[in-house]
Amino acid sequence: MTVGAEPIAGRYELVEEIDSGGMGRVWRGYDAVLDREVAIKLIRPEAVHSPEEAREFAKRFQREARVTARIQHHGVPQVYDAVLDRPYDRVYLVMEYVRGTPLRAFINPERPLPIAWAAAIAAQICTVLSHAHAVPVVHRDIKPENVLVTDAGMVKLLDFGVAAMHNGDVTRLTRPNQVVGSRYYMAPEQVTCARVTPRTDLYALGCLLHELLTGRVVFRGTEYQLMYQHCHRPPTPVRELRPDVPEELERLVLDLLAKAPEERPADAYEVYERLLPFLPPPGAAPPPVGRELAGMPDPTLLYRRPNPPRRRTEAPPLVPAAPARSAAPGGAAPAVPHPGLRDAIRAALAQFDALLEQERYTQAAEVLGAVVGPASEALGPEHPRVLALRARRAGSLFLGGDVRRALPEFDALVAAYRRSGNAAHPDAVDCLRQAADCRAELGQATAALRQYREALGYVRAESGDVSPTALDLRRNIGVVLAGEGRTGEAVAELQPLYDDLCLVYGPEHDEAREVAGMLARLRLTDRS
Repeated sequence: MTVGAEPIAGRYELVEEIDSGGMGRVWRGYDAVLDREVAIKLIRPEAVHSPEEAREFAKRFQREARVTARIQHHGVPQVYDAVLDRPYDRVYLVMEYVRGTPLRAFINPERPLPIAWAAAIAAQICTVLSHAHAVPVVHRDIKPENVLVTDAGMVKLLDFGVAAMHNGDVTRLTRPNQVVGSRYYMAPEQVTCARVTPRTDLYALGCLLHELLTGRVVFRGTEYQLMYQHCHRPPTPVRELRPDVPEELERLVLDLLAKAPEERPADAYEVYERLLPFLPPPGAAPPPVGRELAGMPDPTLLYRRPNPPRRRTEAPPLVPAAPARSAAPGGAAPAVPHPGLRDAIRAALAQFDALLEQERYTQAAEVLGAVVGPASEALGPEHPRVLALRARRAGSLFLGGDVRRALPEFDALVAAYRRSGNAAHPDAVDCLRQAADCRAELGQATAALRQYREALGYVRAESGDVSPTALDLRRNIGVVLAGEGRTGEAVAELQPLYDDLCLVYGPEHDEAREVAGMLARLRLTDRS
């Protein structure tokens, strides 16, 4: 597809190339139907060197489109249209075209930004992250090059192409041991290829805020020097470089840059609240700026006209509490459901499986949700057949990235199995594992570790230490420990795991190589 060619889909004309990366190319384009400028993203044909790479790029492209479309916030360019089911050279993504000034243009070591401007930019990024993390999606690559400030002072967070939905299949689209992110803004858990969480983005935000206030990146050096510094070296306090920065703002930057994710602020909303004292109040006049910034967009404008972030909400339960007449797993069940209900369940399961094949996870969960209620009413919410439906629905929510709704359902399922005395049943253990996966994705490391280890105890008792499930649980434990900066404990878990993987699969197997790479990175960054 080139300039002068036939419009894409008969309506999108390519006007000029505005960005090009490893996988994609972005054009400023024109929508002839709606008479508006658009941004059009295509896969670069010259970047594809094999059928395997073509499939991988197409998968990543699909992920970016779906992830971006799910974040409904004015700080993220909106998705207008996409075609994702064609060969890689025919897929495209049509998005809002944003005119603005790259954030990099605001950063100058000789001219640090006014404190109100730096705080306003960081606060606006927090409003975007509060919405993205609620999906939940982790951006993984927050840096000045991925931030634009519009003429109206609105911050736009770009390029969710490497974003991680909280879904193991999605986050593993990258190659084993492939470090994702930009080295100057990379959290320790990214360096060690451990699990990313919303607090990974908060670390990058801390790097960015430090740079906005001082004009200098937090750490400098070669790639490996930067990796070591992000993992082990404390950052230079902002006030040592710029004494006029308030102590409370310096404290926030240091908290964001904590090595252990659990020591960082709880979420983007907390960061926003801690930035509020440094923002101009509603109705205030523009803060004074120097001559160099006179022509730049004012990022405080939205706070002089308030624009609060998304408030925290709790996910509602998927299934009502069990009525008194419900049957526990393994107990006496109510009457067999009406044939019409059996047919409805059978049809829903067939449609569910078809939707899963198409990776339409959210819709698949809705299809099962339509029969879970009637089945629960007829059989009881804890009847084995109802539990199976609930588990499949929760699993689909997890695959679709809706971890906050999946978690309470997995917890409810685990509790149901325990009430029946079936805590060691394979289905119960699987729900326990998936609850741990949810907690790990949400950054609840302590609880995730507890559940992973509990599940591993059941699996070991049933099938030993080297079954596929046991090996996967052991890996997850090591990954969570690494992400928490507990390097010695992580190595103690991962080294025997690597030895067992070599015995079971051989050292060239992908899983063995992945663990070997994690061990190498952990040991590299642990050197003094």
